[in-house]
Amino acid sequence: MASWYLGKIRYQKEDEAGSLKTINEVYLVDAVSYTESEARLYQQVVTGASDFSVTSITRMRLADLFAYEEGEQWFKAKVIYFSVDEKSGKEKKIVNYMLVNADGIQQALDRINESMKNFLIPYETTDINLTPILDVFPYTAEEDKEQEIPANMRPLSEVKAEQALAESES
Repeated sequence: MASWYLGKIRYQKEDEAGSLKTINEVYLVDAVSYTESEARLYQQVVTGASDFSVTSITRMRLADLFAYEEGEQWFKAKVIYFSVDEKSGKEKKIVNYMLVNADGIQQALDRINESMKNFLIPYETTDINLTPILDVFPYTAEEDKEQEIPANMRPLSEVKAEQALAESES
């Protein structure tokens, strides 16, 4: 299951009049820890400014994220469904939060319903709110691939093997 972190960055940008303006932006990052989310923010965010700083990172509880090709804004939806407790037989309310990108609230609701059409338990979308999130960076397996070793460096195993060979010859 993905762990989502909301990262806020701040940087200075020069406007048309030549004065510096402080810009605050919010991004959502899939990471395993606060440290990794900060590192991924510095790696992925391109602001057009020479430097920016991460001002805060908070964990965001999300049950699901629905990303579509079109849709400039990110909406957070509160979805409630009822489940029956097998031991007591009582109904219990389960609240989940989901994120979807869309061009408006109605489109966000339609996309939530479309994404949940195979859900067998009745549910109700009670809230949909526009978030300040500019972009979402989900985890991709390509990030785990080993980086290519530069030509002027060799793997540590080769160096140790040469050292062991040199020690055995002397």
